[in-house]
Amino acid sequence: MQKGVDYIGNGVVYFCHDGEGHVLLAKRSKNARDEQGRWDIGGGGIEFNDTVINTLKKEIAEEYGTDVLDYEFLGYRDVHREHNNQETHWIVLDFRVLVNKRKIKNNEPHKFDAIEWFTLENLPTPIHSQLPDFLQKYKNKLFNIKSRNLQKKF
Repeated sequence: MQKGVDYIGNGVVYFCHDGEGHVLLAKRSKNARDEQGRWDIGGGGIEFNDTVINTLKKEIAEEYGTDVLDYEFLGYRDVHREHNNQETHWIVLDFRVLVNKRKIKNNEPHKFDAIEWFTLENLPTPIHSQLPDFLQKYKNKLFNIKSRNLQKKF
């Protein structure tokens, strides 16, 4: 049985930032599960008998080689989309996570071609299909700023 296809998948999504207005994005490689070549914030599935917060910390350590300095739960999204011509359904718990910019590294080069820092006003392209919805939903919570450019963009 496959998560998100045969039953509702659940996961965490994390918007890693440096506390200075920059967000960390990873460019998905040809080996990524989906949306290869697209820039994305991070995420991972919650395993049976694990906790949400442990999953959050574990995934960030696995992908970026760093610890979580602080986090804030933003909300959840009920994500319905198509992947490989199959309908998928995920419930994701969204977090804003503070990390140490100097300790970040690409710990999973088989999944990511690159990891880089950006501002919300200067995001790379192409981006993951779910990122615009995330940014629209949480635009006033991400850095506690109200950017006119971001308001217009999303």
